[in-house]
Amino acid sequence: MKVSELAKRAGVTAETVRHYSREGLLSPRRHPDNGYQLFSDTDLQRLNFIQRARTLGFSVTEIRDILLHADQGDSPCPLVRDLMAERLPQIYARIAELQALAARMEQALETWADMPDGTPDGHSLCRLIENFPEDTP
Repeated sequence: MKVSELAKRAGVTAETVRHYSREGLLSPRRHPDNGYQLFSDTDLQRLNFIQRARTLGFSVTEIRDILLHADQGDSPCPLVRDLMAERLPQIYARIAELQALAARMEQALETWADMPDGTPDGHSLCRLIENFPEDTP
Protein backbone atom coordinates (compact mmCIF):
# COMPACT_ATOMS: atom_id res chain seq x y z
CA MET A 1 0.00 0.00 0.00
CA LYS A 2 1.11 3.57 -0.64
CA VAL A 3 1.66 6.27 1.97
CA SER A 4 -1.87 7.66 1.72
CA GLU A 5 -3.50 4.24 2.08
CA LEU A 6 -1.39 3.32 5.10
CA ALA A 7 -2.17 6.70 6.65
CA LYS A 8 -5.89 6.24 6.09
CA ARG A 9 -5.91 2.71 7.49
CA ALA A 10 -3.97 3.82 10.57
CA GLY A 11 -5.99 7.00 11.09
CA VAL A 12 -2.99 9.33 10.78
CA THR A 13 -1.82 11.85 8.22
CA ALA A 14 0.41 10.98 5.29
CA GLU A 15 3.01 13.34 6.77
CA THR A 16 3.02 11.24 9.95
CA VAL A 17 3.80 8.15 7.89
CA ARG A 18 6.56 10.01 6.05
CA HIS A 19 7.98 11.33 9.33
CA TYR A 20 8.18 7.88 10.90
CA SER A 21 9.75 6.56 7.71
CA ARG A 22 12.40 9.30 7.80
CA GLU A 23 13.01 8.49 11.47
CA GLY A 24 13.59 4.85 10.57
CA LEU A 25 10.60 3.53 12.48
CA LEU A 26 8.98 2.28 9.28
CA SER A 27 10.93 0.64 6.48
CA PRO A 28 8.95 0.78 3.26
CA ARG A 29 10.25 -0.85 0.14
CA ARG A 30 10.40 1.12 -3.10
CA HIS A 31 8.36 0.32 -6.19
CA PRO A 32 10.92 -0.59 -8.85
CA ASP A 33 9.19 1.36 -11.62
CA ASN A 34 8.15 4.62 -9.99
CA GLY A 35 10.04 4.75 -6.68
CA TYR A 36 6.87 5.08 -4.59
CA GLN A 37 7.15 3.93 -1.00
CA LEU A 38 5.21 0.71 -0.51
CA PHE A 39 4.07 -0.46 2.90
CA SER A 40 2.93 -3.86 4.11
CA ASP A 41 0.48 -5.04 6.75
CA THR A 42 3.49 -5.38 9.03
CA ASP A 43 4.11 -1.65 8.59
CA LEU A 44 0.48 -1.02 9.54
CA GLN A 45 0.90 -3.06 12.73
CA ARG A 46 4.12 -1.24 13.47
CA LEU A 47 2.49 2.15 12.89
CA ASN A 48 -0.35 1.22 15.23
CA PHE A 49 2.24 0.20 17.83
CA ILE A 50 4.07 3.52 17.39
CA GLN A 51 0.83 5.44 17.88
CA ARG A 52 0.04 3.52 21.07
CA ALA A 53 3.55 4.11 22.38
CA ARG A 54 3.23 7.83 21.63
CA THR A 55 -0.02 8.01 23.64
CA LEU A 56 1.94 6.56 26.58
CA GLY A 57 4.46 9.38 26.26
CA PHE A 58 7.35 7.53 24.66
CA SER A 59 9.61 9.64 22.46
CA VAL A 60 10.56 8.73 18.91
CA THR A 61 14.05 7.82 20.15
CA GLU A 62 12.63 5.56 22.85
CA ILE A 63 10.27 3.91 20.38
CA ARG A 64 13.21 3.33 18.03
CA ASP A 65 15.04 1.54 20.87
CA ILE A 66 11.97 -0.53 21.72
CA LEU A 67 11.52 -1.55 18.09
CA LEU A 68 15.23 -2.36 17.77
CA HIS A 69 14.98 -4.77 20.70
CA ALA A 70 11.95 -6.41 19.15
CA ASP A 71 13.55 -6.58 15.70
CA GLN A 72 16.57 -8.32 17.23
CA GLY A 73 14.29 -10.92 18.81
CA ASP A 74 14.71 -9.56 22.35
CA SER A 75 11.75 -8.69 24.53
CA PRO A 76 11.53 -4.92 24.82
CA CYS A 77 9.20 -5.19 27.82
CA PRO A 78 11.91 -4.73 30.50
CA LEU A 79 13.08 -1.60 28.67
CA VAL A 80 9.50 -0.34 28.45
CA ARG A 81 8.98 -0.86 32.19
CA ASP A 82 12.27 0.89 33.02
CA LEU A 83 11.51 3.85 30.78
CA MET A 84 8.02 4.22 32.25
CA ALA A 85 9.28 3.92 35.85
CA GLU A 86 11.86 6.63 35.11
CA ARG A 87 9.39 8.92 33.37
CA LEU A 88 6.49 8.77 35.83
CA PRO A 89 8.18 10.77 38.64
CA GLN A 90 9.17 13.37 36.04
CA ILE A 91 5.55 13.64 34.94
CA TYR A 92 4.36 14.09 38.53
CA ALA A 93 6.97 16.83 39.02
CA ARG A 94 5.80 18.56 35.83
CA ILE A 95 2.18 18.36 37.00
CA ALA A 96 3.19 20.02 40.28
CA GLU A 97 4.99 22.77 38.33
CA LEU A 98 1.91 23.35 36.18
CA GLN A 99 -0.38 23.44 39.23
CA ALA A 100 1.90 26.06 40.81
CA LEU A 101 1.84 28.05 37.57
CA ALA A 102 -1.96 27.87 37.46
CA ALA A 103 -2.13 29.14 41.05
CA ARG A 104 0.17 32.08 40.17
CA MET A 105 -1.95 32.88 37.15
CA GLU A 106 -5.15 32.79 39.23
CA GLN A 107 -3.54 35.07 41.81
CA ALA A 108 -2.38 37.45 39.10
CA LEU A 109 -5.84 37.68 37.56
CA GLU A 110 -7.37 38.28 40.97
CA THR A 111 -4.78 40.97 41.76
CA TRP A 112 -5.23 42.63 38.38
CA ALA A 113 -9.04 42.62 38.40
CA ASP A 114 -9.33 46.21 39.62
CA MET A 115 -6.10 47.58 38.16
CA PRO A 116 -6.32 49.95 35.20
CA ASP A 117 -4.70 49.17 31.88
CA GLY A 118 -1.76 51.37 31.03
CA THR A 119 0.17 52.21 27.92
CA PRO A 120 3.95 51.96 27.65
CA ASP A 121 5.42 55.31 28.61
CA GLY A 122 9.15 54.70 28.41
CA HIS A 123 9.29 53.78 32.09
CA SER A 124 6.84 50.93 32.07
CA LEU A 125 5.80 48.26 29.60
CA CYS A 126 2.91 46.63 31.45
CA ARG A 127 2.24 47.64 35.03
CA LEU A 128 0.27 44.46 35.63
CA ILE A 129 3.33 42.26 35.23
CA GLU A 130 5.75 44.79 36.69
CA ASN A 131 3.69 45.11 39.90
CA PHE A 132 3.24 41.39 40.36
CA PRO A 133 5.39 40.23 43.30
CA GLU A 134 8.51 38.30 42.25
CA ASP A 135 8.49 36.14 45.36
CA THR A 136 5.07 34.67 44.62
CA PRO A 137 5.31 30.89 44.81
